Amino acid sequence: MHKTTSSRLMNTKHDDRWKKSSTCGKNGFLAYLLLGGNLGDVAKSFERAIELLDEQVTVIRQSALYKSEPWGFQTEHLFLNQVLEIRTNLSPQELLNVALETEKILGRIRSADGGYTSRLIDIDILFYEDSQIDTPELTLPHPRMHERKFALMPMTEIANNFVHPLLNQSMEELLRYTPDQSSVWKM
Repeated sequence: MHKTTSSRLMNTKHDDRWKKSSTCGKNGFLAYLLLGGNLGDVAKSFERAIELLDEQVTVIRQSALYKSEPWGFQTEHLFLNQVLEIRTNLSPQELLNVALETEKILGRIRSADGGYTSRLIDIDILFYEDSQIDTPELTLPHPRMHERKFALMPMTEIANNFVHPLLNQSMEELLRYTPDQSSVWKM
C-alpha cells in the first residue's frame, strides 16, 4: 500500500533484516500483491504486469480474475482484481519501488490529490510475511484490505488459511465477516 502519512512503527531503510543476503535464504520472503484496474484491456495489463514483476520476484501462484464494483468512488467502469503470491529477496521498500515502476511502465498516472480514480493498473502489497510496517511510503499489512471484498476473495482463493498478523484472523474468516457488501464475482 502506497501512502503519504507519518511514520509510526518501523523505517525499513535502516532495518538490516531486509538485506538481500539476509536470513530469507534462497527461497526469499513470502508476499502477496493485489493487482487492480478498470481502464483499457485490464486482463492484458495484468499479464504484462506479471511478466514485468517476474523479472524481479518469483510469482508462485495467482488467483483467478475477479470483477467488482468500484470502491470509494463512482464510475461506470467495473474493476478487475487479482492476487499474486510471490517470493522475493527484495526488502518491502524495494518491492514497493518495483510495483510503482511496473505501474509507471504500464501507463499508470496517479491523481494529484491522491484520491480514488479509475486506473489502468494498480499494484498494492497486501502482506510481506507477517511484517508490520508504517512509514510515509508504505503500510503493511495493507490497512484496509480486510474491508475490501475485492481483495479478500482472490486472497482467500490462494491463501485461505493465511492469518492477518494484526487481526489474527484467517483470510477465510475475514471474508466471512467483512462489512463490504459490494458485488464481486469470479471470472
